[in-house]
Amino acid sequence: MAVYRERNYRKKTGSADLISFNVCVKETDLWISAGAKLEREALNLTLESRGQVETYITDHQEFVSSLLPYGEDLFAPPIVKVMIESTKCLGVGPMASVAGAIAENVGQGLLKYTDQVIVENGGDIYLKANRSVTISIFAGESPLNEKLGLLIPQKQMPLGVCSSSGTVGHSLSMGTADAVCLLSPSAALADGAATAIGNRIKKKADLNNFAAWASGIKGILGGVAIMGDRIAAWGEIEMIAL
Repeated sequence: MAVYRERNYRKKTGSADLISFNVCVKETDLWISAGAKLEREALNLTLESRGQVETYITDHQEFVSSLLPYGEDLFAPPIVKVMIESTKCLGVGPMASVAGAIAENVGQGLLKYTDQVIVENGGDIYLKANRSVTISIFAGESPLNEKLGLLIPQKQMPLGVCSSSGTVGHSLSMGTADAVCLLSPSAALADGAATAIGNRIKKKADLNNFAAWASGIKGILGGVAIMGDRIAAWGEIEMIAL
């Protein structure tokens, strides 16, 4: 079972050219860095994003509990359609992409007011910056925890960088990987795909299949998987020591 940890890693983030602030609405806890102080705009976007999902769930209770891809619904709100589309080929339910979808929706909305934004939602990130950004990989009790980072070049943004863990956090995972972190232009896809691959990693030997699994998902640019003292990497990523 995954164990919840206080998000102390946020104290280590920040940049001189960005203003950072926290926005919380119920279970959604966002840490946002932007080129301007946009707390009110971010709160409104968060409420709007959650409102779409919550309203849909009111009339479609199975949406929140399904562990399998959800059928297309032409009348669903925009963010729900994104969640359905991004998970339809992953073998997981649409809620596997909710954190990434909300981070992306809020981030895209804030780009109307600033040319730089980083939205982190429980380890799932949407970012667009005017320079390269280094993202630390949080992997719980692994000896590799926060020892490695992903260097994201400006040309790769806007980008979703999303993680799943079977040992850290409250999100549902059927696997036991300490971290599965994937990159995609779609944060919703990266989120759902990280869950899907994380579900399949139950022992260290499964890391040998990581590249094949990740490369088989259209839209995934690259990623990293960590279990204990072992790591697997694939794709358009640049890892650096921290």
